[in-house]
Amino acid sequence: MSRAEPVSAPPVIELRQYTLHTGRRDELVELFDRELVETQEATGMTILGQFRDLDDPNRFVWLRGFSDMDTRHRALTAFYGGPVWAEHAHRANATMVDSDDVLLLRPLAAGSGPAVRPSERPPFGTPASDRFVSADVWSFPLGRHEGPAAIRDRLVPVLCETGPAPLAVLGTESAHNTFPGLPVRTGENVAVVLTSYPDESAHRRHVAESRAHPVARDEILPAIEREGIAPVRTLRLTPTGRSLVS
Repeated sequence: MSRAEPVSAPPVIELRQYTLHTGRRDELVELFDRELVETQEATGMTILGQFRDLDDPNRFVWLRGFSDMDTRHRALTAFYGGPVWAEHAHRANATMVDSDDVLLLRPLAAGSGPAVRPSERPPFGTPASDRFVSADVWSFPLGRHEGPAAIRDRLVPVLCETGPAPLAVLGTESAHNTFPGLPVRTGENVAVVLTSYPDESAHRRHVAESRAHPVARDEILPAIEREGIAPVRTLRLTPTGRSLVS
């Protein structure tokens, strides 16, 4: 690890979920990991993680980050208007049914974003690891901050007590979309907790232990559920071989 390279913990994060044509996910993963990682980062963004969704064989999930919304505009303009995307866009887009399921997020507290070092990214061709990543997504009414605050201030300490600390605790970034050529979901108020585990069984144990925690069971989770507009949705993910978040 290079000591000269700072940890990258971008304050603006996209959680992107793509629905793909049947049987074409591995094709997109191969293209993405080979051609679309360093080339995006060269324009000023950070590719944080790439994942296969265990519950949908035709869904590809990925995260990328930016230092601010102005940088996001410049980086996306440079990449999608540049030669790399011109060369690979047709093949990438041919795998996709929908690429507009995008949450624009920010850390809910200082230090709660995903911290990575791009120099530690495995080379292309590295086999996918056996690690398991969960992304719990809670939805709340617009303008209400009690739910995200309860997750940040009350639930996260329980999660840290009963299992691994989350890699990131994120909430909706309400700034205007600075690159309208790529839509994001609007009218959203979400909290997202991203956690990594050695395997799926470790995740199941952590979920059971956190739900059985007396304060979480009797106070915290019921309060969060009362604030929510839908049950928590858990994305069950496996990182690709080049994912920094793993």
